[in-house]
Amino acid sequence: MRCVQQWTLDNILTDRNNADTHFREAIVTATNPVFTKSKKSKKLTWWVKNRINALRVAAVLLVPFLVMLQPGVSPASLSFALMDMAGILLVFAGVLGRFWCIVYIGGRKSEVVFQDGPYSICRHPLYLFSTIATLGLGLMLGSIVLSVLFAGIVYFILSRTAKGEEKYLRAEFGTDYDDYAARVPRILPNAALWQTQPYVTADLKHLRGNFKDALVFIMLIPATRIIVWLRETYDLGFIPIF
Repeated sequence: MRCVQQWTLDNILTDRNNADTHFREAIVTATNPVFTKSKKSKKLTWWVKNRINALRVAAVLLVPFLVMLQPGVSPASLSFALMDMAGILLVFAGVLGRFWCIVYIGGRKSEVVFQDGPYSICRHPLYLFSTIATLGLGLMLGSIVLSVLFAGIVYFILSRTAKGEEKYLRAEFGTDYDDYAARVPRILPNAALWQTQPYVTADLKHLRGNFKDALVFIMLIPATRIIVWLRETYDLGFIPIF
């Protein structure tokens, strides 16, 4: 009889411990965003990991299409020269803007909710300046339509990437990042929010890393020259575009 009572008591205690464990796991799962991965969050994570590859694929697919286009302005005209110059300026503005952002944030993006300089007017200024640089590509090819199209594609990919990154930032910094996100726009800037500290400490390692990205954007300039040359030399342009 005593053995039966002891066995029953052990079972009750074991069941209670299991119930407590399941209850704690349920609480953690419900309250911690790291443990609650929805299909949407997994999709956003894909954009974070593959944004560069997505941009590369888009670029490769666009190259043959670009050669077949015939802008509404002649490459020998003043209008084309002005558009080309504006495009070059936008590319360099994007490159310099990215360096400006790196000078401010360095490698601290995952360490603090950084809110100074360019990060005071939008949460992802690096993506803003990447979009600006891409805007110049279409102008260098003599087409306003292409300029808007390229910038739209890049903006879409980087916006999806920003959403995925913010999932982790919200999990890491909680209400601090929520307050920042409620006040500062994601990519399109609000200059009225500008604020900065009197001194900025630059991280040379991250500046060198950004230099490689800058070369990619600068290479857009000779790339457009080659496309225009192929189009004019071999009379490949037959799709009108403005």
